[in-house]
Amino acid sequence: MTRTTATTVAVRTNARNAVLAGFLGWTLDAFDFFVLVFVLSAIGKNFGRSIPAVALTITVTLAMRPVGAFAFGLLADRYGRRLVLMANVAFYSLMEVMSGLAQSYTQFFLLRLLYGIGMGGNWGVGASLAMESAPPKWRGILSGLLQEGYALGNVLAAIAYYTLFPRWGWRAMFFIGAAPGLLTMLVCLRVEESQAWRESRTDWTNYRRAIFKNSRLFLYLVALMAAMNFISHGTQDLYPTFLQRQRHFDVNATALITGLSMIGAILGGLTFGHFSDRRGRRRSMVWAVLLAVAAVPLWVLAPNQPLIILGAFIMQFMVQGAWGVIPAHINELSPPQLRAFFPGLAYQLGVLIASSIGFIEALLGEHFSYTISMGSLAIVVLFIGAVVISAGPEAMGVSFVNE
Repeated sequence: MTRTTATTVAVRTNARNAVLAGFLGWTLDAFDFFVLVFVLSAIGKNFGRSIPAVALTITVTLAMRPVGAFAFGLLADRYGRRLVLMANVAFYSLMEVMSGLAQSYTQFFLLRLLYGIGMGGNWGVGASLAMESAPPKWRGILSGLLQEGYALGNVLAAIAYYTLFPRWGWRAMFFIGAAPGLLTMLVCLRVEESQAWRESRTDWTNYRRAIFKNSRLFLYLVALMAAMNFISHGTQDLYPTFLQRQRHFDVNATALITGLSMIGAILGGLTFGHFSDRRGRRRSMVWAVLLAVAAVPLWVLAPNQPLIILGAFIMQFMVQGAWGVIPAHINELSPPQLRAFFPGLAYQLGVLIASSIGFIEALLGEHFSYTISMGSLAIVVLFIGAVVISAGPEAMGVSFVNE
């Protein structure tokens, strides 16, 4: 093997491990989050609280994510992606286990608040590490793979709900998320810091100047991520509750339908991520969200279980198809010295803006129906998302290193 060939193999191996580290971290993060979505009713019964009250812990988790994105993003831009990502995974894994040990609603609420800080720090750091290490021509499909770690986490949560919850109850669901965190940290140990980070690292004075210089771009990224999070959380978080309360499915059927919809999400993220490498980021995302609008009637009004499964599959194929483009799109738009901070904080501020969607859906669902609540809100946020995506810039294929 020549020296050039050995170098190429090493670069590819490092890129693979970087994407895998980001993927596993986001998968575990999503698993830990969606565990709560499945057991809202059981926790409410245990603590003597209503479903909207327990759903408020989802809101506080989402609302605290910008704090984590701010802190972990600054650290990752200054000191490197790898070690900061490892510290982040360790922190939120601990908060997840502690959530399963909570003895009161107040304790549980506070632990989910702390968990939100850890969750908020994960995406920006992991995405910057992965996208900086990936070859530009493969960014779209690898972006889809990375982002759909979120959908895989949902599938794994559905499997845990199907297999563990009936026998062991809701607390066991929070305990099993710690073990995969160890695997994520082991993969991180095999990753080198990217050349892009080494070249763009700067002092705090120039770092602050870069933030203010790019403030208009940052505000657009926040608007984009708010629209995307309204879409994602509006079609996912209360869907198991919709299946149980509105369609009267049992635990097994709820887990099955949700799991199959997340398979659609994974396939959608890969498909539209790949499409975006050829047809552009914005065009791919707009097509995905408009096709999701067309799927809303089947999604909430299907008359039987096979069509309900089909509607859930198509909806998440399109929603997460649009999301699959996001890691590549907003990392390409971000200034190089701010690539962990800008995407991560914009993402999580978008989450904060959209964090009320689950609580609103639960309130409207209890007063009217979950069909009306989720269907009407989905149409509104999907159309808004198409407008926001279309109005923004694009930097597909931009180089992350000096050539």
